[in-house]
Order: sequence, then C-alpha cells, then structure tokens
Amino acid sequence: MTTLQSVPALGTHPASGSLPSRAETREQLSRATYDLLVIGGGILGISTAWHAAQSGLRVALVDAGDFAGATSSASSKLLHGGLRYLQTGAVKLVAENHFERRAVSREVAPHLANPLTFYLPVYKGGPHGAAKLGAGVFAYSALSAFGDGVGHVISPAKAQRDVPELRTDDLKAVAVYRDDQMNDARMALMTVRAAVDAGAVVLNHAAVTGLRFTRGRVTGAELKDGVDGTEFGVTARLVLNATGPWVDHLRKMEDPNAAPSIRLSKGAHLVLKRTRPWRAALATPIDKYRITFALPWEDMLLLGTTDEEYEGDPADVSVTEADTAQILDEAAFSIKDQQLSRDLITYSFAGLRVLPGGPGDTSRAKRETVVTEGRGGMLSVAGGKWTTFRHIGRTVMNKLAALPGHPLAEDMEPMNRLPRKLPLPGIANPNAVAHRLLIDGPAPGPRMAPDTARHLATHYGSLAFDIARLANENPALAERVHPDAPEIWAQVAYARDHEWAETADDVLRRRTTLTIRGLATDEVRDGVEKLLADRD
Repeated sequence: MTTLQSVPALGTHPASGSLPSRAETREQLSRATYDLLVIGGGILGISTAWHAAQSGLRVALVDAGDFAGATSSASSKLLHGGLRYLQTGAVKLVAENHFERRAVSREVAPHLANPLTFYLPVYKGGPHGAAKLGAGVFAYSALSAFGDGVGHVISPAKAQRDVPELRTDDLKAVAVYRDDQMNDARMALMTVRAAVDAGAVVLNHAAVTGLRFTRGRVTGAELKDGVDGTEFGVTARLVLNATGPWVDHLRKMEDPNAAPSIRLSKGAHLVLKRTRPWRAALATPIDKYRITFALPWEDMLLLGTTDEEYEGDPADVSVTEADTAQILDEAAFSIKDQQLSRDLITYSFAGLRVLPGGPGDTSRAKRETVVTEGRGGMLSVAGGKWTTFRHIGRTVMNKLAALPGHPLAEDMEPMNRLPRKLPLPGIANPNAVAHRLLIDGPAPGPRMAPDTARHLATHYGSLAFDIARLANENPALAERVHPDAPEIWAQVAYARDHEWAETADDVLRRRTTLTIRGLATDEVRDGVEKLLADRD
C-alpha cells in the first residue's frame, strides 16, 4: 500500500479538462436564471436533470450531501423486472421494468451492468411449491421476451455446483431466472456526468436553507455550501423537489401547512466476505410476498433486505442489531452457517424507500412514482425504483410539458423527439477495455494487475483509459490504495478532478469499493484526505 508519507509527494495537480472549482460553480449558479432547479441529487433528481438538459432546458442540480449519498447508493444493486410483483398480478409493471432493465444493461450502460443468474430454492414446507415457482420464472422470462433465456427448474445438485454454500437439507428443486446487477453509486455518478455533458450545472454538498418566492410562487432557493460555509442562491422558473425521504421537509418550506405525502420503509443490507466462489445469486422466498437475496457483488456477498416502516429522522437511518439478526436468520434458510459468521461482515448499510402515503404493509406497497404540485408551484417527485430511473426522468419531463400555462413547453424538446436510449459516458465492452488495459501498460514499467483492469473496466468503461493514463504518468498513482482491493490511487485523483469528490467518504464509499470491503482504514482515509486537499 502507498505509505501515508508518500501521498503528499504525488504532485498531482488537477488535470486539464477537470471540473470548475466550487467557487466558479457557485458563481455560475448565482448569476443565471435557470429554467429548472432540481433539489436532490439522488437518482430521481439526477435522471430528471439529465433528461431536462437533453430537452434544451437550462438546468441546475444541487444536493445537501453527495450525489447518491443516501438511498440511491443503499439499494440492493439490482436492475430487475421485479419477480415478486407477479404475485400481485402486476404483469404490465413487470414487462415495463424488463424493458427498462434491458435498455440500461444492453444499450445505455452495458459497461456498468452485469447479467446475473438467480436461483430460487424450493424447500419442503416453504411458502411456494416447485410447480408454482417454475411457472412463475417461466412467465417472468416470457415478459422479457425470453431475452435472457427461459426460466426453468434444475436439481439441487446442479445448483450447489454454482453456489457451494447452498443449504440442501429438505431442498426439493431450484427455479432459475436472470436479471442484472450494478454498482448503484457508480451508475448514479455516470448519470450526473451525462447531465453535465448535456449542459446541466451541478453542485453537491450544498444544502437548501430556504426557498425564494416571487408573488407567492417558488422561484429558486437559498443555499449554503457545506464545504466552506459560503451562502448563495439560485433563481429558477421552476423548482423540482426530488429530495427523497426529505421531500415533505422541503414541501413545508413551501407551505408550512402541507400535509404529509409519503411514508418511509427501511431496507437494511449486510456485506460479507465470501468463503467460496459464487456463480449465481440466491433469491429465497420468506413468505408469500417477501424474498431475501444473497448476491455475489464486488467480490463480496450482499445479503438483504429488510422492509419495515420507518418514522424517524431520515438522516439517522442505520442498521440495528435487530436488522443484522433478521438478515442473517433469513439468509440461514438457504445458506450454510459457515458463510453467515458475523466475523465475515465487512459493512452494513440501510436506505429508505419512499412510498405513497396510506395504510397497509410496506412490503406490499407499490413502488409508484408520484409527482405533485404545491401551493407555490414547486413540483415534488417521490418514489419509484432504480431500474426505471430513465422512465422516471421522462415521466417528470412530460409533467413539466403539461403544466397549466405551459411555462416551459415552448423551450423544451418533447421527450418523444429525443433519443430514447442515449448511452451513459464511458459506454464500451468492459471485456475489451480490460484487455486493452492489460496489454497497453507502460513501457518500461509493471503491467496493470488483472483485478485492477477488470475493476476499472466495469466501473468506468472507456473512461478507465483516462485513469490508466494518470497511473502511467505518475507511478505512485498506479499503486493500490489498499493491498486487498483492486483500486489504485489514480482513481482518487480522478474522483477529485472529474467526479465531484469532496470528502473521504465520497471517495471511499461511493467512487470506490474500499468502505464496503471493510478496508477504509485510518491510514487509507488520511491518504485520501491529503490527496483531495491537493487541489492547487
């Protein structure tokens, strides 16, 4: 690992073509009048900013924390049709989800999405029989036009060859289907880049302290820079509240008497070291509606999720001892004990699902996207699924076009006249990128390690060549941040100069995988902070 003493000597001034400074961005935000100000840098806000900028609107996007800093980087990391929705008869929803899943994984971001085979174990006495699950996965694959093969049933012995830790006691059969997987934080960051490429101006770590009003209408926001405390404001013709779990907090800034519009459900996850290789994921039915996942992800094992109503401060959401016990207990239905040792846990995280207000069990609630207009004309968008993030962006834009008086319609290109599957930056075949990284190393100099090449290819696509160039120009940046992780120091410099990283957590939790691997040591954190501070 690069020693702490060597980090300040890297001499890595910001690269040409790097992002404007925060002061420059604040000045740009302050002096213009925007068509649309998006408050909230989760995937809903990011996707809307991307689509709005594509449509020709002048767009600003701000977030109190980091982009995807809350729930959007605390998901189950899946792009999926939603097998459990078949249970409620939501056939059209599943088909729509499959369309979006395939579009993202094959045409929009094939460099950031990975196909994943899922096994549904059918145990004696379980909530579903083999015939029912077999028919379910067949119907599920039919709704994706059999684009990922035909859902079917295999023997326990065959399944155990791919998942050695599968519990086979009382296992009758295993149903098979396919979906896709991603690193949600990386997908969100690439979508921010796409929005900026389309003309949006963005700033993270900028909290709204109040709204601007003109004759009773919301016309912007007052903000405070969380990095240096500078106060500034943004003026806009229309403000979109996309703050997720905080959506009602902002609605009350618009109208102190606004009634609650949402409820929250907490989803907790655990990340564990794997004791053996996994070549498929497990999706184990817990009851008629719930499934617990065991997903091979980032060389680790991701377990989850819980689904319970949450009424506390969204900023305080965390994984409790009860959450940990529940996740491990439910995983034990289908996973052997040695893989579920608490000593293997490297990280845990929890996010909040935003659901429409109303009664009922959160596990049965629909993942609907709700767009409402407040008394001051501010639009609020909440809910939805990661898989349909592009569809949500288009939905909000169609709402903007149809507003009474059509305040923005004349200035924006209709969604049906824009490319429907515009790719995210870095689009490339990750296998080809990894191959190039391996054979195009510096001469003289050591070749890039295969795990690092693969990691860069599947997290940056063709943009990985920019990181490799930094490493080639400065050998210190080619060294691993931690010996047990594939990341190199060039990624930290790149995150600082091109990906809006301001804090160590921005880098370690969302732009790399060091935190989820349990490798964000004090030494690593200090080194990252020193490199982030070297901006001049």
